[in-house]
Amino acid sequence: MWSRLKHFRRVLQSDLQAVFDRDPAARNTLEVVVTYAGLHAIWSHRVAHFLYKRRWYFIARFISQISRFFTGIEIHPGAQIGKGFFIDHGSGVVIGETCEIGDHVTLYQGVTLGGTGKEKGKRHPTIEDHVMIASGAKVLGSIRIGRCVKIGAGSVVLRDVPLNSTVVGVPGRVVIQDGVRVQTDLDQVNLPDPVTEMFRTMQAEITKLKAEIQELRKQKTTDSSEKGDEQDELKSLQYTDQN
Repeated sequence: MWSRLKHFRRVLQSDLQAVFDRDPAARNTLEVVVTYAGLHAIWSHRVAHFLYKRRWYFIARFISQISRFFTGIEIHPGAQIGKGFFIDHGSGVVIGETCEIGDHVTLYQGVTLGGTGKEKGKRHPTIEDHVMIASGAKVLGSIRIGRCVKIGAGSVVLRDVPLNSTVVGVPGRVVIQDGVRVQTDLDQVNLPDPVTEMFRTMQAEITKLKAEIQELRKQKTTDSSEKGDEQDELKSLQYTDQN
């Protein structure tokens, strides 16, 4: 029992220290403990998760909703979160039930760690240690984000990301891996429109078919003309023979 309490205390201290390590605006312990909504949300989640694991589902969910009301951060009590977790300016952050988050992970405002539908079982992402997810990014589905990954603001990540990578864009693309820039198209303005491309392909096919039909009609007209000339010539020969 005492060992669990000591472990719980160490985890809370690591969450507090994470604020000072990663937020230059943090001045003193009193200010952080009293005013930082991200810290309030994660500490409330620690309690709710403790109750959730012991099947006190209603109380755990109730605590998470109270925390959501006061902090604007929604963390399902079933989510597993490691030590040193930091949510900076956390309004709008959503973390799903089957999320697994490692140690020393940083999230910014508007981040969603969610699912992609109504599937059962593991349906939310797994975030490994030392990952940074920037403002407004969405990480969706049962995917794995490797260690030391950085996800850019506004990115939408739908596939696994290897460790030591930087991801940007919609959908998310790896642009740096192991310190080496990955050759990729980063044009986020002139993105392809699949609907327009489909209509262009259909229009090209229609134009091609029209040309083939016109060619067949011309060929048919030519054949009919030649056949008519042959019939006229045959009639002329028959008339000459009769005379």
